[in-house]
This record gives sequence, structure tokens and C-alpha cells, in this order.
Amino acid sequence: MSTTTLPPTKKTAPVSAPKGTTSDRARSERKLAWLLAGPAFLVMLLVTAYPILQATYESLFDYRLTDPDNRSFVGLGNYGVILSDPLWWQSIGITAFITAVTVLVELVLGFALALVMVKALRALRPILRAAILIPYAVITVVSAFAWQFAFDINSGFVNSWFTWLPGVAADTDWFGDRWTSLLVICLAEIWKTTPFISLLLLAGLAQVPEVLQEAAKVDGATRWQRMWRVTIPNMKAAIMVALLFRTLDAFRVFDTIFIMTNGANGTESVSFLAYRQTIARLEIGLGSAVSVLLFLAVVLIAFVFIKGFKVDLAQARGE
Repeated sequence: MSTTTLPPTKKTAPVSAPKGTTSDRARSERKLAWLLAGPAFLVMLLVTAYPILQATYESLFDYRLTDPDNRSFVGLGNYGVILSDPLWWQSIGITAFITAVTVLVELVLGFALALVMVKALRALRPILRAAILIPYAVITVVSAFAWQFAFDINSGFVNSWFTWLPGVAADTDWFGDRWTSLLVICLAEIWKTTPFISLLLLAGLAQVPEVLQEAAKVDGATRWQRMWRVTIPNMKAAIMVALLFRTLDAFRVFDTIFIMTNGANGTESVSFLAYRQTIARLEIGLGSAVSVLLFLAVVLIAFVFIKGFKVDLAQARGE
């Protein structure tokens, strides 16, 4: 009786979408995402589009609310007035300084807090996260008033508690100089929003595969080497999101400056400049132009961050 030998079967590789095309899974997830987020996106678009278009329209006119009958079309004249004014560039510099200092410090502190929350005992993690979130739950105006009270030359306690530090005396007027005022403003912003950064980075740490950490440890990598070569590269998407959201928020700083200094001593940000032109001086045309320039600056910052980090969100999700 003869037997028939069958040829060996070849293992076929799993079928994947051709390079440059979208897989069925990605298309279905994208469709589901639009179905879930589409209604909210349309509502937000309707709510935000009208003020932006209205501000753009008003910025083309020489329009003072105290003299509404003398409204005249000036085209881009308001933008020329603003961009040629040294006060605009000073406000840009102050805003950029506050943004850079607060975001960098918050990134370092937030990453440290995220590591503490990851390493904490499982039973203590909910309590620790709730405690860290307390500053972020405080309203910004309340936080600004609290920090102003602490550094006040008459009623504050900072001068009496920290006289052992160089440059701190019982009569130190923190809000009498530009740089000391900016220091207090930055401290208030850092205290308030560091928990937000830490939570975003905590979500990024949860996405780092433990297998990679163990493999690096077996290969003899030190703790710092694992941090720089394994942990941080694998949470690049979370770092980008944290930096992007916080930078956009910091660049629009207004509440803290309004409460603490009211723009005195050269601490006026771009948002405060728009407020002063529109509300205080009732210069609707100039104030609208400042607001439009601020909006364009925020869009430019978002574009630079997204292009600069070059994060593939599909790859970050494991696709």
C-alpha cells in the first residue's frame, strides 16, 4: 500500500495593509472617533468660530466704544500700529519668559511626581493622587490672591519666614520690581498647574512596556540609562501632549497677573494687553487686533510642537 507524501505547507505571513494605506482597523477606529467626538467638535466650532471671526472683523476698523459714530475702515492699520509699538514686543517677551520658566519647571517637577506615584504602594496611590491634585482644583483667582497675600510686604509671612535666604529681608517689596514680581507670578503658576503635568506624564509612564525595562536591566543598564533610553523615548507622545497643552495655557496667562500686579512694573502679558486695550481703554479695533495676533501665536506654537516632536500617534497606540 503506497502512501502519498504531501508537500510541506508554507507559513503565510499575516495580511497587512500596503504601506501608505490605512488598515481596516484604523478606518473603523477613525469612524468611531468622529461619531463620538463629532457632535462636541461641531458645538465647540460654532461657539469659538463666531468670536474669532467677529474679532477679525472688528480689528479692521478704527473703532472706539466711546465714539461709535466715528467708526472707519483702516484695513491692516491696527496691526501695523501694534507691531510697531515697543509695548507689544515687551508683552511678547514677558509672556514668553513666563511660559518658558513655568513649563520647564513644571515638566521636571511633574515628571518627578509621576515617578513617585508610580513607585508608591498600591494602597497609597489613590490618596497620593488626590493630594497632588489639590492645587489644580483651586480656582486660579483664589490661588493668585493666596500667593499675593503670602508675599505682601505688610500682611505676608514670606519675609518673616525666609529672612535667612540671601536678598530676603523684613521689608522686601516683592511687587515693587519687575523681576521679583515675575518670580512670584511664576511660582504661583507652577504651584497651580504642576499636578496637571504630572497626571499626563503618569499616563505616559503607564504606557512604557515593563518588558523593555527588564531587558535593559538584564543588559546592565543603570537607572539613569533606563530613564533616558527606555522610559522617556517611549512616553514621547505623552510629553508632547503635556508640553503642548501647558504651553498654550501659559502663553495666555492673565488671571495671576491681573490679581497680583495689574500689569504694573512691566509685567503685562499679551492677554493683559488685549484686556487693557479692549476693556480699560475701550479701543475695540486695537484690542481685537491684539486678540487676533494672540490667536495666531497660539496656532503657531501648536504647529511647531506637533511638527517638532514628530510623534506618530498610531505607533504610540501600538498599531
